[in-house]
Amino acid sequence: MDIALARTFLAVIRGGSFVAAAEKLHITQSAVSLRVRKLEDLLGQVVFERSKAGVSLTPAGRQLERFAISSLRIWEEARHLVAVPETFERTLLIGASPSLLPRMAMRLVSRLETRLPRTAFKVETGSPERLVQMMMEGSLDVAITYRPELRPGLKVSALFEEELVMVGGDPDITTDFDERYIFVDWGSEFATHHSAAFPDMPIPRTTFSIGALALDFVIRNKRAGYFPARIVREHIDSGALFLVPNAPPFAYPCYAVTRAELDEDLREVVLTELQRLARVWDTLQDEILDDLDDISDAPASNE
Repeated sequence: MDIALARTFLAVIRGGSFVAAAEKLHITQSAVSLRVRKLEDLLGQVVFERSKAGVSLTPAGRQLERFAISSLRIWEEARHLVAVPETFERTLLIGASPSLLPRMAMRLVSRLETRLPRTAFKVETGSPERLVQMMMEGSLDVAITYRPELRPGLKVSALFEEELVMVGGDPDITTDFDERYIFVDWGSEFATHHSAAFPDMPIPRTTFSIGALALDFVIRNKRAGYFPARIVREHIDSGALFLVPNAPPFAYPCYAVTRAELDEDLREVVLTELQRLARVWDTLQDEILDDLDDISDAPASNE
């Protein structure tokens, strides 16, 4: 199957329209239309129903989707196999959410370089949805992420529960929520728990969808928001951030996702190292939560 046609076909499915597919692939809408028409001519079948609301798959399109995913997976596997450096036997493709990349994924690679001397590594980052998509396409072997979408052909293992705690750039910040508070979008479940804990909070003036960028903003501008305890620990120790008393922590589970086809011995090595790192994070988080209890009026509890 033509890889460009398969990639375009899947981009239309995920984007819901030719326009969205064109933006994702960085081509014109007419180019997307041309590729879809060529695909339909090759198949002798219509794969999309067009309407003003967008596109939907025909029965033939639904059947084609699994073959398109398989074709991309095989192509990505072949491309990365050919790209293995001469002195190595294989390449392990690792992905991580942005906030998990610096400390979790990078430390994982450092450990694996020692454990797997004949393996080369490639590291990517992206949203949970993007990482799962890359795994389905065969361009990732392992993903470290929050709340991944469960899909056939993937194995999911729980690693640890990240604890999101509220911190501020000034020690006088409280849960009264003035304009210094920014909302960091950690997903729909966090938003639900956040609303339940603070039902009378005014709508924040500023919202960030990327936690790593939001943390830099909070530190530089002495603002406040919710972030993973393990990430803010060093900033609290340095005096750049302060825990906000009586602000409840929120659980945010982290998972390791691996392709079902991944060599079982390799999977075991990866998961073992991730679990060792997870135990370190648990210790760091416990210390932060103990500090939060000490400065709050009552013991903090998870939602």
